[in-house]
Amino acid sequence: MSMRIESGAFTADDFQRRAKAYARPVEEADSVARSEALGRGDYDLNPDLLGAPPPPGGYRAASVLIGIVDREPGATVVLTLRAEHLPTHAGQIAFPGGRVDPGDATVIDTALREAHEEIGLDRRFVTPLGLLDGYRTRTGFNIVPVLAVIAPAFSVAADEREVAEVFEVPLAFLMSVANHQRHSREWQGQLRHFYAMPYGERYIWGATAGILRMMYERLYAE
Repeated sequence: MSMRIESGAFTADDFQRRAKAYARPVEEADSVARSEALGRGDYDLNPDLLGAPPPPGGYRAASVLIGIVDREPGATVVLTLRAEHLPTHAGQIAFPGGRVDPGDATVIDTALREAHEEIGLDRRFVTPLGLLDGYRTRTGFNIVPVLAVIAPAFSVAADEREVAEVFEVPLAFLMSVANHQRHSREWQGQLRHFYAMPYGERYIWGATAGILRMMYERLYAE
């Protein structure tokens, strides 16, 4: 795949143009969340999972915020390090987000609510731009990524019960296909493959890396 690289790429303004041109519009939030169509997921690199039955009760709806911060000289992506004591995915790198609650009007509200609860991000600083298709995980979630820009004046206050650290990674690094590695490890007696994007001491992998790869293919690849 080649990249749609233009002058000013990897700025927040350029990301905004790409999101509006190539992503699903925010008005489709409800239809994207309810879609039964097979989208993307952990099975991208593990085709044998395609034949597995859906989890009991179907996939649980969830949403994450892919927040692009308007920095100089290039935009960054907000990520979190999950707390070590959590029962699932402890110590892993993730986007702010979580499962849809009954009181959430749309998956966009879910992403904004979770970002406020997890890292103290005030939604006044967040401008949702579009959506990616759902990403299904082997743990039974259908995650809808919400693309947004975040004004740089925002502040964070991590909820230590869930988040050990909040940090930013350059968008240019994450959207460079040269940094999209394919790793493998054994899980429940089977070899599973996944995307990984090591950044210094940060090991970005699993669903987070898979969603970033999906964003690359939707916004930057041709």
